[in-house]
Amino acid sequence: MGQGMSNEESAALRVLIVDDHAIVRRGIAAYLEVLDDIETVGQAENGRVALERLAELATFESLPDLVLLDLIMPVMDGMKTLKQIKEKYPSVKVVILTSFGEPERLHEALRQGARGYLLKDAGPEDVAAAIRAAARDEVYIDPALALDLTKSFASPPTGISTLTERERDVLVLVAEGHSNQDIAGNLGISERTARTHVSNVLGKLGVSSRTQAALTAVNAGLVSP
Repeated sequence: MGQGMSNEESAALRVLIVDDHAIVRRGIAAYLEVLDDIETVGQAENGRVALERLAELATFESLPDLVLLDLIMPVMDGMKTLKQIKEKYPSVKVVILTSFGEPERLHEALRQGARGYLLKDAGPEDVAAAIRAAARDEVYIDPALALDLTKSFASPPTGISTLTERERDVLVLVAEGHSNQDIAGNLGISERTARTHVSNVLGKLGVSSRTQAALTAVNAGLVSP
């Protein structure tokens, strides 16, 4: 019998912590350190640095099991980072860490492939539970948000959740300040079609101006403020 635990049982879950506040990164790392089944493999202050770290780890075939990812960061925000991680490293799970609990942000993060959504005031046990759940391929939602999420699912879809993939692309370009002509060039469509898409987006969002549409996109975490 004296073989001890199998590799599968003894291997700790490896986590990369991404947040622009050093105190948050250090705090999370400190309480993960005391857990036998979870270890920190690095920290990053924004999405670009996180992707550089992942590229380095991939070179040595030592990608983390999971990334704890802040949503609002300079240089490259969490939603863009999440999308790139899922495209480049599909095996890496992502748990979002954020100060914002709006259902729209939560829906968008889950749609992009996040396996968990935690508020920054979550306790150590919640962070550990989210990491372990994601490793089992389950989705963990911060208990403080679960009720809001249930209510939002029970309501008819509104706003961003009703947009098609193309309309979401158009909304991002509108939020970034592009004209209909720019949007047409970016998406390889006619200016008339771009104008129609913009009109449909405003209608579905229930707003009357491009500025209001841009604010909706920022609040949903589609683009940085």
